[in-house]
Amino acid sequence: MSGRFVIFTDLDATLLDHRTYSYRAALPALRMVKKRGIPVVICTSKTRTETETVARELGLKHPFIVENGGAIFIPSGYFPGSYYKRARIKIIKKEGYEVIQLGVPYLRLRSVFKTMRKKFGLKMVGFGDLSVEEIAMVTGLGQKEAELARRREYDEPFFCEHGSEFGLIQSIGHQDKTKTKIKASINDAQSRKIILGQNLRQEGPKEREKLLRKMKAVARSQGLRITVGGRFFHLTGHNDKGRAVRILKKLYRLGPGKIVTIGLGDSENDWPMLRAVDLPVLVARPDGRHLEILETGKQLFRTSRPGPEGWTEAVNFLLGLQKYVSGQTGPAAKKIKRR
Repeated sequence: MSGRFVIFTDLDATLLDHRTYSYRAALPALRMVKKRGIPVVICTSKTRTETETVARELGLKHPFIVENGGAIFIPSGYFPGSYYKRARIKIIKKEGYEVIQLGVPYLRLRSVFKTMRKKFGLKMVGFGDLSVEEIAMVTGLGQKEAELARRREYDEPFFCEHGSEFGLIQSIGHQDKTKTKIKASINDAQSRKIILGQNLRQEGPKEREKLLRKMKAVARSQGLRITVGGRFFHLTGHNDKGRAVRILKKLYRLGPGKIVTIGLGDSENDWPMLRAVDLPVLVARPDGRHLEILETGKQLFRTSRPGPEGWTEAVNFLLGLQKYVSGQTGPAAKKIKRR
């Protein structure tokens, strides 16, 4: 923790390539960051087991945030025990970690998800409905990685009828019980003629946005929320990446020296994280465009490249802003790329 910077980063379509999940293009920047002793804190919608695998491959031994801020996993002894007391943070010890739990248990999320599907008669499919084979198909993950992605604790990813993932699930048939249940739910909704958002492909983005607003309203009525990730919608509690980042910032800043935080993400569910850091970076989407978000007065960096290439572009630039660390932001800020 000797570095003056702390980097918080999303994984999918940010540090990892959207299609291949490769981080190869970011390796030179990651090596440089490690050499400088700068913590890289993964902040993702992925599960603990998925995140552990990526962290191991990258040689990262820092805290990580999983399932859209559902929990923070801190390696035992990473922070002095006195830090938690000073920050008034409750932890539980679990499997070599000091864990800060912020999310709603998965069983509760699944119960509300099923209620929403029944209420709307909507074609909604969550990870809890899918087999490992199906999760592999809709995510592009291998079988082993898909099994890890299925081990949800605080977040239910899902997709609806207008997404390409829905067509994939329909295309592989309905031989097992899981597929039969999904098909029955869809058929029942069709028979009652209350399918919300029917033919969304034809109705366009305005209708999809209207549908999303209605879904979010129902989630709020149950004390939950829906966010949009790089690939899926996510049903969660009132945890988010920003809340988790703020907690870790508080802990890091109890140590010596000034800490400047960098955050990198590409999707709506990354926005709370970007608002919580000193230097937010919006990584370009795979098509080269950027998420449309409201400015907050902070200087927002936008990369010209997507995925790990954009990650490297931003990290190399920001770590050169030594004047920013010293509190001199004027000249350096003019170099930021805007779109």
